[in-house]
Amino acid sequence: MKRLTASFRLLTSTFAMSLAMAPAWAQSAPAPALNLELNAAQPSDKGCRLTFVVNNALGADLSKAAFEIALFNEAGAVDRLTVLDFKDLPAGKTKVTRFDLAGADCGKLSRVLINSATECAGTGVEPAACMRGLKTSTRIAIAFGV
Repeated sequence: MKRLTASFRLLTSTFAMSLAMAPAWAQSAPAPALNLELNAAQPSDKGCRLTFVVNNALGADLSKAAFEIALFNEAGAVDRLTVLDFKDLPAGKTKVTRFDLAGADCGKLSRVLINSATECAGTGVEPAACMRGLKTSTRIAIAFGV
């Protein structure tokens, strides 16, 4: 009887351990994403130059990607709305893009907000994919997000 009890305990322990490891077996692929990082803001001859690093991990090429952004001043008020056209973004590729914002003062810029995707096109890509998969980050003191 002791042997049967020991065998039963070993069996239940093994079963419990296999259940605990089930999530490791069931790991799914990462969710499709369009990773957009605000990487730098530098004064330029025209105003303020914003540098973005974008990685298309949506699983499909984008022939056109553009976003309406809102720029906030140091008081938190919206300074302007503008559209940034990232043009084509091949699947799996990382791209660095710069935009010169005429008349903008980088020192007074406190926040950049992605308002909407004005263009999101590609073979097999739904128009809402760019906003749904958008993941934002920043490497500078300016807040950036949706």
